[in-house]
Formats: sequence, C-alpha cells, structure tokens
Amino acid sequence: MKKSKKNKKSRALCLILGFIALAACTQRQMEEGIKNVVEEDECLTVWAWDESFNIAAANLAKQFYLQENPGVKVEVVTVAQDDVVAKLDYGFVSGSYEELPDIVLIEDYRIQGYLRTYLGEFADLSDIARAEDFASYKTGVNQVDGRMYGIPFDNGVAGLFYRTDYLEEAGYTQEDMRNLTWDEYIEIGKAVKRKTGKYMLTLNPGDLGQLRMMLQSAGAWYTDAEGDLDIWDNQALLAAISTYGRIVDAGIAKQIADWDQFVGAFNSGEVATVPTGCWVSPSIENAVDQKGKWAVAEIPRMAEVEQSVNASSLGGAGWYVLKNAGHEKEAKKFLEATFASNVLLMDQLVEEIQLVSTLKASASAGNYSKGVEFYGGQEIFKDFAAWAEKVPVINYGEDTYAVEDKMCEALQKVLEGVDMDAVLQSTFSKEK
Repeated sequence: MKKSKKNKKSRALCLILGFIALAACTQRQMEEGIKNVVEEDECLTVWAWDESFNIAAANLAKQFYLQENPGVKVEVVTVAQDDVVAKLDYGFVSGSYEELPDIVLIEDYRIQGYLRTYLGEFADLSDIARAEDFASYKTGVNQVDGRMYGIPFDNGVAGLFYRTDYLEEAGYTQEDMRNLTWDEYIEIGKAVKRKTGKYMLTLNPGDLGQLRMMLQSAGAWYTDAEGDLDIWDNQALLAAISTYGRIVDAGIAKQIADWDQFVGAFNSGEVATVPTGCWVSPSIENAVDQKGKWAVAEIPRMAEVEQSVNASSLGGAGWYVLKNAGHEKEAKKFLEATFASNVLLMDQLVEEIQLVSTLKASASAGNYSKGVEFYGGQEIFKDFAAWAEKVPVINYGEDTYAVEDKMCEALQKVLEGVDMDAVLQSTFSKEK
C-alpha cells in the first residue's frame, strides 16, 4: 500500500527529534563525565606554616599516602600562621570556601575559639581517630561534647635543657637537676652565676612562655575549665607571677627581645639552661661544638601550688579538616592513614625533623629508644614521651593572645613594684 506524503513527513520529523534528543542526552553524559573527571582530578590541599618543621612533616605524610593512593593529588602549601588565621576568619564569616584548604594546621592555643564559634565548619574526626591514642592534654583542646575534631600533631612537652659542664663547675650533678621546684632552680641559678658568670636562662618581657609552662604544670590557665576568664582568684596564676618575679630579682635571667637573641644566647654559651618546649632541641644542636655538653631533665614545678607537677607544655598544634571545603571524605582518609595512626611515619619524622609525636604508640618506635649523642647518649625522645603523659589537661579558652597582651603589661608593672592584686584588678576590670 502506498504511504502518504504526510506519513513520510511525520516519520522524518520523529527521526529528527529522536536524533536531537539523543544528541542532547549524549551531550549531558559527556558533560557529566567531564565533570566527574574534573572532580576526581581536583587537588587535596594542606595548609601549614614553618618550612623546616610542619611543612616538612606534611610533605613526608604526602609521600606515605601516595604510596597507597597514587591517583590522588595532594598539594602542601606554606601559609604564615597569621595568614591562616585571617583567611579562616574571612572564609567562615563570608561563607566563601573556594580559597580555603581541605586540611589545615591550627595552633592549640587558638582552636577552642574556632570550635566554640564555628563548630559547623570542622569535620568530626571521631570515626578515624580515638582520643585515648594520644596524649590526653592534646586531645583535651580539640574535643567538643566527647567528639574529636582534630588530630594532635607536635608535642610541646616541656623540658629543662641544661649545660652539664656549667652545672658541674657550679657543683651540681645531673641527678641534682631532676624533679626540681622553681625555688630550687633559682638557688642553683645563683650558684651558677656566682661560680661561672653565666646566666641561668633567658626571659623575654613580651613572651609569656615561662608563665604558660608554670600555669599548665598546675593544671591552670588564664581561664577556668569552662574557658571563662579566671584571673583574680587564680592561685596558680598568682604563684606563677610571683615565681617569675623571684627569677628576675635573683639576677639570673638574661633579658632578650626576640627569637634570634633567644637562640643566640644558648648557642653562644651565655646561659646554662633552656626551660622550654621540646621543639627547641634542633636549635640547641645547631651549636655542634657543644656536643656532649647538654642533657635534659623535667621542667621544674611550683612548690607552693599543691597540684603543680614536673610536667608541662609549650606550643603545639593539630590537623583539622574543613567540612565545607569540598573534599571532606578524602581529607579524612589522608589524616587517618598518616598523622592519626602511622607509627612508621612518626618514627621517620624523628630523624627528619626531630618530631616528638603525641601519638602514644610512637613511644615504642625504634628512633624513640635511640640515645642522642649530642645529649651524651640520653634517650631524650623516650623521656619526652614519658613526660607528655603527665602534662595536665587544661582549657586554653578562646582568647589566649588577647589576654596575654594585657598580662604582659600587668606583669611589667608588678616587676616594677606595683601591688599585684591592684594591677590585675585594674588591667582586667572590664572582664570581671
């Protein structure tokens, strides 16, 4: 039967529409395929500061991770700590995440402010790490309602680094340097100054590191357990300020103004001890001519504060995943395989950057049990790991640096002879 022209036209139209629909479908599939390829090809970004320490650690972690995940791109970016703070603040307030990283290193003293204000910006890491696997004082700062939001990194456990030759010249043995109180330390300092002419330590009026270590040794801070300002009835703080004053009055401290002067003082042999965080060790070892003349003991405690112990911390940071940066799943996977669990990585970082990890299992790694020739063969990393277990857990609050800006001024007035209670009442009157 002969088909009509009308039927032929209808059939042709259907074929044309079909081709158009097929082409549209194919185009959508191609676009989706390209989109998937682009998404898979996007880079996991890690931010940190300090090329020789944090960045070096992140790059080594990257190498470990890529061995098992060769298809992933990881970019480690150096960003100054102040810039990290500024960029995070802007991104969180504006809701603009394009320029933010997937993983970021944040200082322990700052993280409570972020978690209290921007908790929804951080990924819950409780499914990739357990708080009990790390030193308790480190996980205490990155938990909210029992959930873990950060992976602890470097250990800021404090030690009393000292010149064994200077102490011997002043009549003291290495055993005499163990489990000291600050008052005993001051008396030894007087003897060292008198017999060797050397200062006992350095003090920087603009850096309250010594005050921080004294406070944490007593399980205290400028804030209470809830993170609220705790100044006027804070017995540990009052004792720490008084102790600081006795050190100054004893004439055993060399005044310095910056990091270079700090390092220069012990590298040049001007001071007998360096009471600070374990991270100072590489700087001490820069003076190769002093090999075998150093040892490390526990940090002194405040005898007048019953809860003060010979263990404290100074500094340190943790790794955090930004929930809204776009790669939460892959970022968590990266941390789980590296800083959250990898003892081999931690062990290698001991050699690479002298990292003292807060991952408890690292204490059993080979390099932690090796004697360090510079310190007369002392197993310093093993000692640091043991002392870290004793550091009291505290809440640093949200505004450590803002409080210390005022505390520096208050401390100087106290050292000049102004009544301490009156100074603290006046300086912090608005917060009372």
